Amino acid sequence: MYNPKSLKAEEFICDEEIKETLAYAEANKENVELIDAIIAKAELKKGLSHREASVLLACEMQDKVEKIYDLAEQIKKEFYGNRIVMFAPLYLSNYCVNKCVYCPYHIQNKHIPRKKLTQEEVRKEVIALQDMGHKRLAIEAGEDPVNNPIEYILECIKTIYSIQHKNGAIRRVNVNIAATTVENYKKLHEAGIGTYILFQETYHKESYEKLHPAGPKHNYAYHTEAMDRAMEGGIDDVGLGVLFGLDKYKYEFAALLMHAEHLEAVHGVGPHTISVPRVKKANDIDPAQFDNGISDDIFCKITACIRLAVPYTGMIISTRESAELREKIIRLGVSQISGGSRTSVGGYQEEERPHDTEQFDVSDQRTLDEVVNWLMKAGYIPSFCTACYREGRTGDRFMSLCKSGQIINCCHPNALMTLKEYLVDYAGEETRKIGEALIQRELEKITNEQVKKIATERVCFIEEGKRDFRF
Repeated sequence: MYNPKSLKAEEFICDEEIKETLAYAEANKENVELIDAIIAKAELKKGLSHREASVLLACEMQDKVEKIYDLAEQIKKEFYGNRIVMFAPLYLSNYCVNKCVYCPYHIQNKHIPRKKLTQEEVRKEVIALQDMGHKRLAIEAGEDPVNNPIEYILECIKTIYSIQHKNGAIRRVNVNIAATTVENYKKLHEAGIGTYILFQETYHKESYEKLHPAGPKHNYAYHTEAMDRAMEGGIDDVGLGVLFGLDKYKYEFAALLMHAEHLEAVHGVGPHTISVPRVKKANDIDPAQFDNGISDDIFCKITACIRLAVPYTGMIISTRESAELREKIIRLGVSQISGGSRTSVGGYQEEERPHDTEQFDVSDQRTLDEVVNWLMKAGYIPSFCTACYREGRTGDRFMSLCKSGQIINCCHPNALMTLKEYLVDYAGEETRKIGEALIQRELEKITNEQVKKIATERVCFIEEGKRDFRF
């Protein structure tokens, strides 16, 4: 029986409810009156249920789809402005004991060299990332209790936070590691992590168990209930995601929104972020072996419908996607992207991009400076801000500010100040020129005169060599 307040995976991700939802969506995909009513509800910016959003996803009437796209763009701007938060993944180890059939790190893959960073190598990777201009990382590691125990992850986090190089500093470490215990989540929380991210891969239990034939990840319930344990352990910002292409996208979409509803119902805080990765080519992995791949058009519609359903969440598109697709999809609700990413263990230290330990092929291979340049030309503010974490604006405190539209009063000036840091310390000549003009234009848009005055002064202080201001 479907129960969003249950702590049992098969009750808050209820197969019967999902199937009923998909049947309802199919039956109503041309019901103009209902679709208009759902769009009108979405315009209130309070979100949609998984069933309502599924109707919009099923809808193929082009005029309605365009309305959905325009509304997704509008909602994103109202909650997050024209800011795009920048981050990079940092791969610590590709040792893994699982047999996930879509991931090249699976234990049976003998083609891939296994590697685990020492603390000195972590240091070198972090300095390379700092020299690009990054301030926010998402650390990644395979699941291996011998090679990658929680103590190793905690040691790496401590190392990352300790490194001050020139004007560089990693101010926030998000963590994407396997489902673990409440006790270990407490340790991660005490280590000062930002968001705990865990992709479900697929919510379809039967498919999940086939795709994870052996290893601790085989346990569907343990994996699906991980966010509840993370929140019990004190982590109040969590990030959801499915790997689109493993199972039917409409099923995954409905289940993903049910998971968001569950977190809201039980903890009073929905997902801080939702990622929308697609299966990509990698060593020993051919995406064609999965017959549920989705087109770019469907991918764009999924993104827009998530934005309508969960208006407050941060939405992430990684460098798995091409520059062309990222340019197309970014207006439909995306608020975070990676830039200059390498998905290999130790990849940032190398002058040439190594491919032998990549988790997946990176489609968008532009440098961070090229991505920042592109975003600004497209009218976005690349933001390196981490202030909310450091000011305690997490969990329900962040959500209450975000849902009331107040978060923009601190995020907008913080984005401009961190962009100024990037321009002074790391940007190429053309990027700096574009960015300086953008900052001056955007400072004028700050409606609170006191905030505008302080932000303008701080931008000048950054030019003089001072760093790390925040509202």
